[in-house]
Amino acid sequence: MPRATNAAARNRRKRKVLKEARGQFGARSKLYRTAKNAVERGWATAYTGRKLRKRDFRRLWIARINAAARQNGTTYSRMINGLQVAGVDLNRKVLADLAVREPDAFRRLAELSKTHAR
Repeated sequence: MPRATNAAARNRRKRKVLKEARGQFGARSKLYRTAKNAVERGWATAYTGRKLRKRDFRRLWIARINAAARQNGTTYSRMINGLQVAGVDLNRKVLADLAVREPDAFRRLAELSKTHAR
């Protein structure tokens, strides 16, 4: 019986990794073993980056809300608390967008939160 190899599947796997490694510098895009390490590390940092992006945007939204709230005579924490007590269900992304694009609407929300703050 002839010797069977799994060459076709192995070559497909290697081709997939080398295609993913395009754009890497030097051996990282040419040699399979080095490319595999670079690609796997890239996937790991991409995964981490997706989590960090969410964290960074939340920090940005909070900073914008705090700045706009202080212009309207309150603070971020007092405003968020007042809105919760008032039953206003707007997330930080929408509040930050209102603070930048619709300052009058944000001012009305700030006044509402001041009346309901504890």
